[in-house]
Amino acid sequence: MMKFTLGKQERLKSRKLIEKLYEEGSYVKAFPFRMVYLQTEHTSSFPAQVGVSVGKRNFKRAPDRNRLKRLMRETYRLQKEIVYDNLENPYIFMISYIGREEKSYDELFTKMNKLLNLFVTDIKNKENDAL
Repeated sequence: MMKFTLGKQERLKSRKLIEKLYEEGSYVKAFPFRMVYLQTEHTSSFPAQVGVSVGKRNFKRAPDRNRLKRLMRETYRLQKEIVYDNLENPYIFMISYIGREEKSYDELFTKMNKLLNLFVTDIKNKENDAL
């Protein structure tokens, strides 16, 4: 059983990695989320490092952005085993909120689930294509 935490080690903080991610990454989308991901080595012992972002354009007020980021981290934290159970290589990803209005926690939870499953399906397909 894994711990449902989201510690420092699991956060994507490295500016270099984030740049690389946006230059070379692929993405999957489950509205209102979009995940850019990249299979690459990172500094952590965890299988994945994740970052979340909410655009200033759609949410002018910082408290609104912060609230959404908290909800995103929370819904990811509770479901990250979907990803962890299926990764063989280290990944980094950034989950962005692309919606224009705030959704309820339950809705975000469901969408995060959909997003993570899409991601797993996507990398499984890519790994199979590579074989």
